[in-house]
Amino acid sequence: SALAAEPVTEGGDKTLSPYFFVHSDDPGVDRLPLKATAVEATVSGVIADVVVRQSYRNEGSRPIEAQYLFPGSTRAAVYGMTLQVGERRIEARVREQQQARAHYEAAKAEGKSAALLEQQRPNVFQMNVANILPGDDIQVELRYTELLVPTNGVYQFVYPTVVGPRYSNQPAASAPAAERWIANPYLHQGEPPPGRFDFKLVLEGGMPIQDLSSRSHQMDVYFERPDRAVATLAGPGGDRDLIVDYRLAGQAIQTGLLLHQGETENFFLAMIEPPASVTPEAIPPRDYVFVLDVSGSMNGFPLDTAKTLLRELIGRLKPEDSFNVLLFSGANELLSEHSLPADPVSIGRALAFIDAQRGGGGTELLPALRRALAIPAGPQRSRSIVVVTDGYVAVETETFELIRRNLGQANLFAFGIGSSVNRFLIEGMARAGRGEPFIVTAPGEAEAEAERLRRYIETPVLTHLSYRFDGFEAYDVEPARLPDLFAQRPVILFGKWRWDKTGTLTVTGSGGAGSFSQTLDLGSAETRPETTALRYLWARSRLAELADYEKVHPDSELAREITTLGLSYNLLTSHTSFLAVDTVVRNTDPAAAATVKQPLPLPAGVGDLAVGNPVPGSPEPETWLLFGAASAVFAWARRRQQRHG
Repeated sequence: SALAAEPVTEGGDKTLSPYFFVHSDDPGVDRLPLKATAVEATVSGVIADVVVRQSYRNEGSRPIEAQYLFPGSTRAAVYGMTLQVGERRIEARVREQQQARAHYEAAKAEGKSAALLEQQRPNVFQMNVANILPGDDIQVELRYTELLVPTNGVYQFVYPTVVGPRYSNQPAASAPAAERWIANPYLHQGEPPPGRFDFKLVLEGGMPIQDLSSRSHQMDVYFERPDRAVATLAGPGGDRDLIVDYRLAGQAIQTGLLLHQGETENFFLAMIEPPASVTPEAIPPRDYVFVLDVSGSMNGFPLDTAKTLLRELIGRLKPEDSFNVLLFSGANELLSEHSLPADPVSIGRALAFIDAQRGGGGTELLPALRRALAIPAGPQRSRSIVVVTDGYVAVETETFELIRRNLGQANLFAFGIGSSVNRFLIEGMARAGRGEPFIVTAPGEAEAEAERLRRYIETPVLTHLSYRFDGFEAYDVEPARLPDLFAQRPVILFGKWRWDKTGTLTVTGSGGAGSFSQTLDLGSAETRPETTALRYLWARSRLAELADYEKVHPDSELAREITTLGLSYNLLTSHTSFLAVDTVVRNTDPAAAATVKQPLPLPAGVGDLAVGNPVPGSPEPETWLLFGAASAVFAWARRRQQRHG
């Protein structure tokens, strides 16, 4: 079997951490059964429908079970899966999670081909494919939909390609089943993804398309018509988020209503554009707290980018502003116990404080946030907390709860930095903090993202938003309470409606420019074929709110609500899974099958310090220290932190 450098404590117990994969010399077991992933996305208006095809082939001489960990969009509503074995095509069914796992294990023991799709996080999925015989070609097809919300007139489609390693100091033996996916093998930095990755995007803009491009990958773009374009991947890139940006003619954000009339339920989606921003003179003094992750996984490009970003933000503060900086890894360090004035002396002190960091150690996010949230705020100031991290932690829901309970009147903006960040954490922190998520995936993006954040913070929000329905009955509206609205960012409202297609939806609020009101007519709303996705998107929006609390409040009522939503709307959730089982017994000796964990590549720009565990045969830490290798010191410190918490 394959060897791997799995982390251990001083007492000999394995910790729940990622580890390095070493290729096996045993020809009987194919340790890399996933041969290809092909993604085809079709975007119509603001709705994306995506098909993902994973192709598995067993080139060994023994039957195997393949286990593969892969990321997904945090906004994805996964609504379908099929298993293809030769000419046989089996449509998967959604089942309660434990029931699906039990049926899968039974099918595996019986020698039947089977596939199980489980959600480990809203953005992390696990695929198990049982009884892949020598020479088998098996394909698993996933289908999901998501809503694309424009920012500053720019639409963005993101397809994550790799799950970054997560830091955890839990002992593996006592870890709950829902956390065991963290212990996954990884390739070393620089090793390419083992399988082929293909991507195709078909964009139906509904109006002329302009500025279609990718800042993450080389793409070939072909315009079939002014309002229809096809983009395909022109090179490698299965180790970073794939990002496609585009604008529509006039650089206008689409507004209005979309409707879906179903057999038993009707759904609506409203997208409301905010009013113009106020003058700079109307902006009050601000207080900022910058929270920077300097752990081992941030070493290199992520930390360098974070420093660039914070230099841009801190260097452009106004004299009447105040600020503070908190750095964290296994421990945390605060620039000052109280906020400092944004004068040249304080700004220089802060920049030197940040520039001295090199990256190393664990990622203890919760203690750092507790300390940042407890910093006294200045009077008559509007506080903004900016958290900069790659998000490689396993305490997402605890983080969301901490922010909601302690944020007060502040807003929290989350910056994810790295080629494949934990978007569930970044977007969840921003949602809990009534702020906005920002993602930097390449070194050249920091300055532009800093400018985008500065514009958000400096522009007064539209507050006290409320909505009113006249002439029709609306129910199950998401969100129940509209958030504050930042400039050039539309507010999204999902819901269901009864009776005839008549009536109006009116949204009101107040901002720096005065009162705001917009009325949308139900009778003139669009109904297109792709609006069928609204039933999935409504349910996904509801699930996103529930998922933030699930681990912190694991009561049975919440679990039942999530399960009911998944079963009713045919969706993958934390409590429902997709299961496909063939009826034919193909493996006559299922006990001889080997379980293979497909190794993952490290995200582009992330080094071995993100895993931080030694490879068999490597010298001891004391030897590394004698040679004075800085990277070895960081790896040694990270292991000690894992051992001692």
